[in-house]
Amino acid sequence: MLGSLVPWKTRSLFPVTDRFTRFEDEMQEMMNRFFPGEEGWLKPAMGFAPKLDLVESEGEFEVTVDLPGLKPEEVNVELKNGQLWITGEKREEKEEEGKTYHRIERHYGEFRRVLPLPTSVKEEEIEAKFTEGVLKVTVPKSEEAKTKHIEVKS
Repeated sequence: MLGSLVPWKTRSLFPVTDRFTRFEDEMQEMMNRFFPGEEGWLKPAMGFAPKLDLVESEGEFEVTVDLPGLKPEEVNVELKNGQLWITGEKREEKEEEGKTYHRIERHYGEFRRVLPLPTSVKEEEIEAKFTEGVLKVTVPKSEEAKTKHIEVKS
């Protein structure tokens, strides 16, 4: 009971600045345990998961994937059971002798992005182009999947 009468600031064993830093660290550890690999928390996710954009137009889907530092032969694009699979591996660069690395934030490793395609597509016309670290995959829709405009009569 007496402890509840003592002001909150004086009850802490740690200075005010350390208390908030410790809270952030503990919260980050908890989030990493519950959501391993999720991004958007205080610390970036471990491993390499390239970012992509999926855009749909009337006649096609266009997938754009950022793959900096990779070469076209290190990336695989496949269509399996109505899903577009983009896989590959970004290899780790070796540390050089005589240099002290204080922070390394670039991620390495195998990656796999699988995109289910909601409609039928023209499999034989799918194109993948890799230019300056950006992969663009164009997936044309089949004729029956394209939107058909129906006139409304009064």
